[in-house]
Amino acid sequence: MTKLRLLIVDDEPLARERLRALLRGDTSVEITAECSNGADALAAIQKDPPDVVFLDVQMPGLDGLQVVQQLPPNRRPAIVFATAHDRFAVDAFSVDAIDYLLKPFDRDRLKTALARAAEYIRQRRNGDLSARLESLLADSATAPKKPSRLAFKSEGRVVFLKPEEIVWVEAADNYILLHLTDASRLIVRETLTAIEERLGSTEFARVNRSAIVRLDFVRELQPTFHGDYTVILRDGATRLPLSRTQRGHFAKFIAD
Repeated sequence: MTKLRLLIVDDEPLARERLRALLRGDTSVEITAECSNGADALAAIQKDPPDVVFLDVQMPGLDGLQVVQQLPPNRRPAIVFATAHDRFAVDAFSVDAIDYLLKPFDRDRLKTALARAAEYIRQRRNGDLSARLESLLADSATAPKKPSRLAFKSEGRVVFLKPEEIVWVEAADNYILLHLTDASRLIVRETLTAIEERLGSTEFARVNRSAIVRLDFVRELQPTFHGDYTVILRDGATRLPLSRTQRGHFAKFIAD
C-alpha cells in the first residue's frame, strides 16, 4: 500500500511536535517535510509535492489561506487545516479544504481527517484515469472532444459505457448508481456534478439534486400540486420529482 506523503506547516514548534507524536506509529503515512511559515510551505510543495498538507491558518507573513490560494486548483494537495480558531472554517472550505481540525485534536479525529484525505486522493486519481481512458476512446475524426464511450471505475474494475446505455443517474449516500438499459446498475464513486459534466447537457438533464436522466427515456411529465411536475421514464416505474430550479430543461414542454 502506498503511503500518504505529508507536509506539516505550523509556525509553532510545539504544534508540529504534537502532530508528529500523534502520527508516530502510523505506517500508512510518511512525513516528508516540515515548514514554519507560508513562504517555505509554497516552496516545499512546488519542489516535492506531498499528498496531504496539514496547514495552520494564522502564520506570520503568508497565512494558510493565502498559501492555498497561490496553488493551482488542479494541482493542489489534499489540504487539512489545523488551527485553534473556528472562525476561519468558512474561508477554509471555500478553498476546498478536505477537513478542518480544531486544536487540540486527538488521534481519532486525526485518523478521520487522514481517511478523508485518502478518499479525496483516490477519487481524484480515478478521475484522472477515466479522463485518460476516455481520451484514448474518443473518435477524433468526428468528435475530438467528446468520447464515444465513457470510462467508470467500479468496485476495482473499469467499465466502458456508451452514453446511450445510461438511462438515468442516481445519487445514493456516498455513491452514484448508473441505471443502464439492460436493467443492471453500476455503482461508482464520483460526484453527481462530475458525472453531469461528463455526460453533457445535450442528451442528459438534471431533474433534481439527486438525479440526472437521459432525455430520450423520458415518457411523461405529470403535473402534481402547486405547478410541480413528476418525470416518468419509459419503464413507467421510475418517477422522479422535477425540481423547480431544473425546470428550464423541460420548459418547452410545459405550458404554465
